[in-house]
Amino acid sequence: MIHQYKLGGYNIVLDVCSGGVHIVDDIAYDIIEMYESKSRDEVIKAAGEKYASEASHDEIAECYDQITELKDEGALFAPDTFEPMAGELKAKTAGVVKALCLHVAHICNLNCAYCFASQGKFGGERDVMSFETGKRALDFLIENSGTRTNLEVDFFGGEPLMNWDVVKQLVAYARSVEKEKGKNFRFTLTTNGVLVDDEVIEFANREMSNVVLSLDGRKEIHDRYRVDYAGVGSWEKIVPKFQKFVEARGGKNYYMRGTFTHANPDFLKDIEKMLELGFTELSMEPVVCAPGDESELTQEDMPIIFDQYEKLAELMLERKKADKPFTFYHYMIDLKGGPCIYKRISGCGSGTEYMAVTPWGDLYPCHQFVGDEKFKLGDIWNGVTNTDIQNEFASCNVYERKECRDCWARLYCSGGCAANAYHSTGSVKGIYKYGCELFKKRMECAIMLAAAQEIGDDE
Repeated sequence: MIHQYKLGGYNIVLDVCSGGVHIVDDIAYDIIEMYESKSRDEVIKAAGEKYASEASHDEIAECYDQITELKDEGALFAPDTFEPMAGELKAKTAGVVKALCLHVAHICNLNCAYCFASQGKFGGERDVMSFETGKRALDFLIENSGTRTNLEVDFFGGEPLMNWDVVKQLVAYARSVEKEKGKNFRFTLTTNGVLVDDEVIEFANREMSNVVLSLDGRKEIHDRYRVDYAGVGSWEKIVPKFQKFVEARGGKNYYMRGTFTHANPDFLKDIEKMLELGFTELSMEPVVCAPGDESELTQEDMPIIFDQYEKLAELMLERKKADKPFTFYHYMIDLKGGPCIYKRISGCGSGTEYMAVTPWGDLYPCHQFVGDEKFKLGDIWNGVTNTDIQNEFASCNVYERKECRDCWARLYCSGGCAANAYHSTGSVKGIYKYGCELFKKRMECAIMLAAAQEIGDDE
């Protein structure tokens, strides 16, 4: 399968199954477009008529033959031979858990209007995780991690800093056993910043491999939704704390994570505000909300968002040339390597190698399913007992979704987010069509950006 598009002044040809990305001239672009539907003579004749003033018959014929050589080498029009492998990775790693999302606090000190977690309650009661429950969760992870050395734990909420003492105790416990168990824990903290202080910064910078800091960009955008229970915006309170936090981390190993909604489909202005504030590791995510919510993205927003993604890629190129680079999470792709094919076709791993743990020790496929009882997998004491649900998630691969089979982006999204699919279609094997369109646009921009940077580095 071939995907062709023009962006950033480049003619881009992606060979889906080989992963090859080709930057070509207009003649080659058109020949590739016609290659599978017309004969050699027909293609050369059509290209010759269109480009008569630019290339001779022999030059066009030579271009066609070079494309044929690339096809013979497997770099163009490569066949999809991966379907038999679908499910192999999950079969080989069945029962092996590598990451947990610890919901240490089902409480929050903000009342964000678009919060998918119901202000930290996840549709249930407010509570915090005890040290004993968290300790058992870490033991569960160790016991079920097989031969894996690196284990990942995300301290999540609600707002995890509202249960900070337990977070510190759990980190200390993990550090005390990891050498004996032959494991290496990598911790992440996700916080809204309200309770960040010097002690939090010092501890997190010592123990957390990554921190995710929630900021929606411009003050008026952030304060529209991210307010406390008195309705007061949090921007003024958290920005200085985040700046201090990031500076203390040396400007590395963090993400400034924003959410864009119907109120700010022009989210590039929010990214520019983050850059102005000194932040360079950025992520802006489309809102996840109930249908009909005032923050829900609309079809009218889509062309605006597409334009923002393109301008974002242009801005990243400009700033890299000016030696002022920044990172955008969704544009981080490796054209020369990246995830192995097994990972690309097997899906995100929710419910199998990755699980969420509630304050009471219940297991769910991921944080977006917490509170929905039919998706409860089991608990940290008895393990996974709802094997039917786990098996459903284990079979979630890119070939299980009929809409994905003919999609050029399937080896980049691996079938997409099971939670978004479920909330959009009622099935974890469905697709969230709006999200798919945004993802494909991001990938087009990311591939263009990576290719342009590669060309620039070679010049």
